[in-house]
Amino acid sequence: MKGPAIFLAQFAGDEAPFNSLDAITKYMGDLGYKGVQIPTWDGRLFDLDTAAESQDYVDEVKGVCAANGVEVTELSTHLQGQLVATHPAYDRQFDGFAPTQYHGNREARTDWAVDQLKKAARASKRFGCTSHATFSGALLWHTMYPWPQRPVGLVEEGFAELARRWKPILDIFDDHGVDACYELHPGEDLHDGVTFEMFLDAVGNHPRANILYDPSHFVLQQLDYLAFIDIYHERIRAFHVKDAEFRPNGRSGVYGGYQGWVERPGRFRSLGDGQIDFSAIFSKLTQYGYDGWAVLEWECALKHPEQGAAEGAPFIARHMIRRAESAFDDFAGSGADDELIRDVLGLGRA
Repeated sequence: MKGPAIFLAQFAGDEAPFNSLDAITKYMGDLGYKGVQIPTWDGRLFDLDTAAESQDYVDEVKGVCAANGVEVTELSTHLQGQLVATHPAYDRQFDGFAPTQYHGNREARTDWAVDQLKKAARASKRFGCTSHATFSGALLWHTMYPWPQRPVGLVEEGFAELARRWKPILDIFDDHGVDACYELHPGEDLHDGVTFEMFLDAVGNHPRANILYDPSHFVLQQLDYLAFIDIYHERIRAFHVKDAEFRPNGRSGVYGGYQGWVERPGRFRSLGDGQIDFSAIFSKLTQYGYDGWAVLEWECALKHPEQGAAEGAPFIARHMIRRAESAFDDFAGSGADDELIRDVLGLGRA
């Protein structure tokens, strides 16, 4: 496993040192981060259109990062991925994820988003990245709780349509040797293991359809985030290190009662302030041979982001495990040969 790294999306802003790639990577490098995950929609930091076409530009970005002690871990198209599939009920809210010329035109906005994903595959290859972070979008989320009863075949057709939109994108990612890693997230049609399996089946078990593992979203859903690793570790190709807590009470539970983040029973927290067992997570990922990056995604209902960032790098570093190259009890080994094995089994000499 590599790290610590940090997702820059929650820190980018109009004020220094968060308003340019050079300044923000120096800030993060000075905090001890070794890598940065770049939000491709933020023009203050990055130009995806240019990165897809120009190796010179990509080399320039890599040079800026290297001078500040970090490297690019993955590119992210969370906002563009969301727009690959949206329900009309959310159009006005999701318009803000796209350039103004596409507002009010869902088909054009979707075409733009699909093009962005394809450019992200090309740009990722130019960076030498083998994983990419994104969202699936959602056609079915408004039917998540089945009341009124869902029409027969609705879910199947929803995932079939999602697959029709994503299959050509996944093929482009395959052409460029990059995994598309979906962050399984409430609000997306891919939000847990079952929905990921439905999608995987719909895209024919596409080799590039993989998972960005973020345990915080599973805490809020009350899903076993450790068992999830046991089940899906072969598809986990990216990792957001993000904490959360779930504190149900007599007035509100999983759905949160339309409350703000501070008041919700389920809320995101800075690393170490929530309920997630990161020692167990890092152990399981190491056990299964995860060799990607451990990337802090900072989101917290209470703590200031600069404090969260400063605390995050040493937290991740403490939890990273250097895989043992030999068994701890090898010193007591007695070697083995066929005769010894038969003797230990009580079978006598051959």
